[in-house]
Amino acid sequence: MAPYETDDSAKADEAEDMRAGRRKAARYVVPVTVLGVAAATIGLVPAFAGSGDPDLPKISAQELVEKIAASDVQQVSGTVKISTDLGLPDLGGLESSLGGAGGAGGASRGGDGSSADPSSKLLELASGTHTVRVAADGPDKQKLSLLDKASEYSVIHNGDDMWAYDSQSNEVFHSTGAAEGKDQKSGRDQKSDKALPEDVPATPQKLAEEALKAVDDTTSVTVDGTAQVAGRDAYKLLIKPKESGSTVGAISIAVDSKTGLPLKFTLTPASGGAAVVDAGFTQVDFGKPSASTFDFTPPKGAKVTEGDKAEARGQHDNAAPSGEDLGKELEGGGLKTIGEGWNSIAEFDTGGQGVPSGATGNGDVDGFLNSLGDQVKGEFGSGTVFKTRLINVLITDDGKAYAGAVTKDALVKAANAAQ
Repeated sequence: MAPYETDDSAKADEAEDMRAGRRKAARYVVPVTVLGVAAATIGLVPAFAGSGDPDLPKISAQELVEKIAASDVQQVSGTVKISTDLGLPDLGGLESSLGGAGGAGGASRGGDGSSADPSSKLLELASGTHTVRVAADGPDKQKLSLLDKASEYSVIHNGDDMWAYDSQSNEVFHSTGAAEGKDQKSGRDQKSDKALPEDVPATPQKLAEEALKAVDDTTSVTVDGTAQVAGRDAYKLLIKPKESGSTVGAISIAVDSKTGLPLKFTLTPASGGAAVVDAGFTQVDFGKPSASTFDFTPPKGAKVTEGDKAEARGQHDNAAPSGEDLGKELEGGGLKTIGEGWNSIAEFDTGGQGVPSGATGNGDVDGFLNSLGDQVKGEFGSGTVFKTRLINVLITDDGKAYAGAVTKDALVKAANAAQ
């Protein structure tokens, strides 16, 4: 089916409405993950499945964005397959070389830490291919289960309680107060960052919400035909940077034609090849989940770690910082933004002297860093570009850093211009 594009004569009139719809979508899309596990980072997930593209009524990009914004799915369950391919080399024994990792899933286990702590366990979603079962019944009941061949890891939010269980180690992580500090209008939890990392996307819905926040005048938004996902008819919303220089090629979001719920999210890089992030429902049900889905009692003999006590002992010190915490740290280093939209670059001072060879004194770590880095020179001097298929970072020898979803050349150009 040919792509649907907004008529040129209507684009100017619809631009502001689309931005307004995007802002509403980013605010009101109901999370189907536990306590709003969200995206910051975001190829092997099966392509849009179905016998053919469904024949659906035409819809404009503005109308489709508004459809996502108006979606009010409170009850859903299903299976999501997530694949993340940032092009990183095999970590091998790097995790143990860095220290602080251990136990099932590489969770931080300093002192009396727990392998079930979501702040580190769910970071597994940032690489590889995973199968996740999700269920939600309104803002107070959600469950996410990360499935492995021989084990299962689940996070359950039920009212004031948040439970996480790692079957491999038979450990439980528990925290209370999940319902405290809620936004009275949206019902969104304002305290969830104490229990879960907010920078790990777990569903197409959360990924789509983050992508819609990036829609501005530097973005092309069109409807790219239709598809079937998990047996549901869907429209495909296509988001692309208008200018070259970004590592993002395109973002495709499959939107359920009836409910407006994003069913599949695919981010392809400008360099081509497999998707950087591909997350989609393989099965979805909009019926009310059984109440027992959200019940949890620690198994006999399981080690239970109370989250509040763990926090008091400083056991989250080795966990990945939330996006908000990282932003505050960078602002403390004089964070500046160069450019706009998809080509924006963050500039800040690392407080160090670049990344010289052998800086860590650890062969495994140094080898990993060298495998990511390219030596570059310019008017700014010299430095190293650490590259992935999505985010690239230039660290100059005098400790300045430039980071963004942009090409190596764009980082060098920004560093030169900053002199």
